[in-house]
Amino acid sequence: MHCPFCRHSEVRVIDSRDTESGAAIRRRRECASCGQRFTTFERMEGSPLVVVKRDGSREPFDRAKVVSGIAKACKNRPVADDDMLRVCDEIEEIARAKGAEISSEDLGHEVLARLKALDEVAYVRFASVYREFSDLSEFERVIAEFSSSRKPVGGRG
Repeated sequence: MHCPFCRHSEVRVIDSRDTESGAAIRRRRECASCGQRFTTFERMEGSPLVVVKRDGSREPFDRAKVVSGIAKACKNRPVADDDMLRVCDEIEEIARAKGAEISSEDLGHEVLARLKALDEVAYVRFASVYREFSDLSEFERVIAEFSSSRKPVGGRG
């Protein structure tokens, strides 16, 4: 490891901690020559994960796309960034557990399942894009599903 500031090869680790649910290690380092501090991340390199699209094409799994989709669905909603990242961690873990390939359909279902438990409005937003809603009746159907699955409050029903 070389210092990014002076390129000196003698750096020491000051602090190490797990990040991303233990999938990476964050290390704070200090250069023995110039004294500058910097952060590095270590991640286990696994086999590449491929997403099979609806049209049969394949592309590398892109965590940033999952994060972006969830963030758009949760925009202006009371959902913490940590909760969104946790959902992404869970989805990536499930995708890797299924093997080297996962369909975009399966990924979408995993996102929807987690958003349904996290925030109903975010779920409807994501579903409208993922399922390509074409008219109002599709929104009404999803909202009706939520209404019928809610338990009555205060013993009324």
